[in-house]
Amino acid sequence: MAGTVQQEPAYVLHRRPWRETSLQVDVFTLNAGRQSLIARGANSAKSPLKAQLQPFQPLLLDWTGRSNLKTLTQAEVRSGPSLNRTTALYSGLYINELLQRILPVADPHPSLFAAYIDVIAELALTDDVEPVLRRFERSFAEALGYSFAWDMATDTGIGVEAGQSYCYDPEQGILQRPDRNVRLRRLSGDTLLALAEGDLQSPECRRTAKRVMRVLVDYLLQGRPLHSRSLFSHARREPNES
Repeated sequence: MAGTVQQEPAYVLHRRPWRETSLQVDVFTLNAGRQSLIARGANSAKSPLKAQLQPFQPLLLDWTGRSNLKTLTQAEVRSGPSLNRTTALYSGLYINELLQRILPVADPHPSLFAAYIDVIAELALTDDVEPVLRRFERSFAEALGYSFAWDMATDTGIGVEAGQSYCYDPEQGILQRPDRNVRLRRLSGDTLLALAEGDLQSPECRRTAKRVMRVLVDYLLQGRPLHSRSLFSHARREPNES
């Protein structure tokens, strides 16, 4: 999206200092996808933008420019949920890092933007973040063309059967007869069928969904680390956090 943009729904994914008093802000927007904006003077004490350009805050943004690095001209803050719990905050940072590191620049995904709004609202309300994260990861995979069905083996075209063992590969999905280079093995057919029914509560379903989505995310990252993962390790060591 080039030229001048006005009143674009957006969320801040990440921000960092730029030159002496400005900020470079990576945002996820409804109609322009991921964008990088320069907020001039926003890193100074007198600028209201420093408080406005916060992660998880619904925004309406104006910007101008035709290069990959555009200039923010106005920001309007809208009301939205707050991620006050530590685990919810870390989960939100994980989602933001996924979008920032993997989502192509200027590639709109309106359905993923809607899923992002939903996941922030859900994280604000629950202590049980795992099902919320798994559902968003599925939406993320679908937006990038890596969707698959839990109950269908793509290599054979045959539905998953209880009592059988399966594998997962990011490029192919669930497999019944994989080659030796497949990334994830020994997935229970019973568990895959339960996941196809939406079960994200049983321990085995949670473990399997997490393993599968971890393999997919690592594949999409192509060896780059996710710094937000270390936050979850820290949170698990805090006895007062769920």
